[in-house]
Amino acid sequence: MPTVESVKMDIEALGTAGKEEILQYLEEVFVLGSFATEVTNEVKENRFSRGKVCPHCGHDEVSRNGKYHGKQRYICKSCRKTFTDFTLSPKHNSKKDVKQWIKYAKCMINGYSIRRCAKEVEISIPTSFYWRHKILDAIRAFMGIGSVGGVIEVDEAFFRESFKGNHKKSTTFAMPRKSHNRGVKGSFSSKTEKRKRGISKEQVCVLCAMDRTGNLITELICKGRMKHTDLERLFSDRIDDEAILCTDSHKSYIKFAQNLGIELQQIKRGKHKEGIYHIQHINAFHSKLKKWMDRFNGVATKYLANYMYWFKWLEIFNTEKDTIKSKNLLVQSHTSHIDTKLKDFRVREAIYV
Repeated sequence: MPTVESVKMDIEALGTAGKEEILQYLEEVFVLGSFATEVTNEVKENRFSRGKVCPHCGHDEVSRNGKYHGKQRYICKSCRKTFTDFTLSPKHNSKKDVKQWIKYAKCMINGYSIRRCAKEVEISIPTSFYWRHKILDAIRAFMGIGSVGGVIEVDEAFFRESFKGNHKKSTTFAMPRKSHNRGVKGSFSSKTEKRKRGISKEQVCVLCAMDRTGNLITELICKGRMKHTDLERLFSDRIDDEAILCTDSHKSYIKFAQNLGIELQQIKRGKHKEGIYHIQHINAFHSKLKKWMDRFNGVATKYLANYMYWFKWLEIFNTEKDTIKSKNLLVQSHTSHIDTKLKDFRVREAIYV
């Protein structure tokens, strides 16, 4: 029988790839096994912190209704529908074990592609796609838009509008513009049509706001250049009356600040700061966001909001260990009652505030 010392010697003799494989195996044995029970228990506690409530109608008079495949079922005395602890959650109706969902959450923490996630978790590529957006839909519902206060840095980022995806079988989708040539950045299928320069309606404006305590807002607000009405729609009831807004020299911020009666500090072009006021934090956030998004080789605009919340979640919990992040991502995504069905993906549109 091998001893601990002999196993250590065998591991030392392995190359880097072999050691990584051993580490992954040990993680699956010790971490995923214990986390599976923790995730299940924490989901129960978070979803029903005020007692058992029917996820279908919200009624609180429920009773046990036997077990099915080892899972406790409940029945609502009001709507007479049955449910489990995971009804109306990403894992709802999934035949896969919680351990596989934890592994998938870990892949999302690492920012893997849908194809690589499928390979790591041993699921199909379509299933990997659906799992990703079921989790992100739930995280978006769990986090909400948020609010900011104090000294707030605000700036906009732009992403090219994209209709990425397979539309051959769709009977309702109609391309709203001429298709761009694949692999030729900014060019059109028609050689006679010129590329639009600067900011145009073919770009999606994502407004990002960050205060000095780390609160974040990242939302799609419009196509092309924003107006003060877009800002008012986003920040309505989400910004302190005594806040100080730090922005670039865009004119929309002036009208917005006047209408809300808040102080505005605009950083002039060519300058980095005005006294203690600057937008360096939000610029650094944009830089990280763009770099992180590059790995996905383009994201369909209708899913862009989900990716903004994915990155926002990673930034908020960036100080935690990856194993803890994986567990928290899964627990938080299963706390909200949300029912994302496969047919919803076919008719989904971009989510603007």
